[in-house]
Amino acid sequence: MINRIIIDGDACPVTDDVIRITQDTDISVLIIRSVNHFSLKEYPENVSTTYVDHGVDSADFRIVKLTKSSDIVVTQDYGLASLILNKAQHVIHHKGYEYTTNNIEQLLTQRHVSAQVRQQGGRTKGPKKLTQEDHLVFSEFLTNLIK
Repeated sequence: MINRIIIDGDACPVTDDVIRITQDTDISVLIIRSVNHFSLKEYPENVSTTYVDHGVDSADFRIVKLTKSSDIVVTQDYGLASLILNKAQHVIHHKGYEYTTNNIEQLLTQRHVSAQVRQQGGRTKGPKKLTQEDHLVFSEFLTNLIK
């Protein structure tokens, strides 16, 4: 049973989708953000925000520390996903797929190759802007996970 969804909240484009989907459930939502992304936005009662120092991996370290086996974690960070893959019930990407022991190595390898290209002065494409269809795919995926 899913009790909580933790969001790697510094750059998560589906935060509002998660909140909407969980609003009439018993599932709490915890958004972890660095102080650089401070917000006064008010959320429903089932949502809380924890702020961490602005260090490079501060949010990731806090998520690793707080994640429990009944949690879903939403992150686009492959490194973080690899650290909590065996800790959380589900680790999912905002594009509507789950990180698994079968796909994480390939994702990390792609990230490493892209970093090497950039270090050598090359250019790599960044992530595409999330479309309305992407939001629908994610929402359907998350809804099916929490049923």
